[in-house]
Amino acid sequence: MIALWAANPLVPWIMGRDGTLSLPMQIVLLLTLLALLPAIVVSLTPFLRIVVVLHFLRQALGTQSTPSNQVLVGLSLFLTLLIMQPVAVEMYERGWAPLAKGQMTAEQAFREGTQPLKNFLLRFAREKELRLALEIARAPAPRTPADVELRVLIPAYILSELRVAFQIGAVLFLPFLVIDLVVASVTLSIGMIQLPPVMISAPFKVLLFVLVDGWTLVVGSLMRSFY
Repeated sequence: MIALWAANPLVPWIMGRDGTLSLPMQIVLLLTLLALLPAIVVSLTPFLRIVVVLHFLRQALGTQSTPSNQVLVGLSLFLTLLIMQPVAVEMYERGWAPLAKGQMTAEQAFREGTQPLKNFLLRFAREKELRLALEIARAPAPRTPADVELRVLIPAYILSELRVAFQIGAVLFLPFLVIDLVVASVTLSIGMIQLPPVMISAPFKVLLFVLVDGWTLVVGSLMRSFY
């Protein structure tokens, strides 16, 4: 190792004398992960389902921009951290920590480190979406779930989460749609056509949502759907 380290000028930049990753290489890998982090958080975590459902809820309530996008994104992010913390810890212990100590190659560390993420994604990726991703990628059918490649699993998971989020959003819309229909019928029957029914129904929808403790119900149901 020492002879190789001295013979090749690129080796000191990648590996230290003790066989571990050098500091410049660790910085490069860290910056690469930070650049990809927003896309990873948005697409490969429960953040996708949570933020879509919360936007559906806001639209169903008819409160326009309240809560604001920053509030919804912040709430979704912290709820995602609660769910993904065990997965992230396991990924670090199985991948990054052995790589930093020189106990694994980069390829082995990537394979071991991404296994907890694959297990998480497999729990929520539907078989129909997996077949579609395999067909698009023209990849052979895996013999076991562990053999599914990330390039196939990631789009299948995203499509599955979008489907579930839209299903939940449709269910959330129904009670508020009933209120809109009732208010519209009443206002038309009494000849009140100058005032939009949405302005009258909005306070009733907010009041109903508060009385049933809607935020706790919605967030609690979302969190339980991942366990």
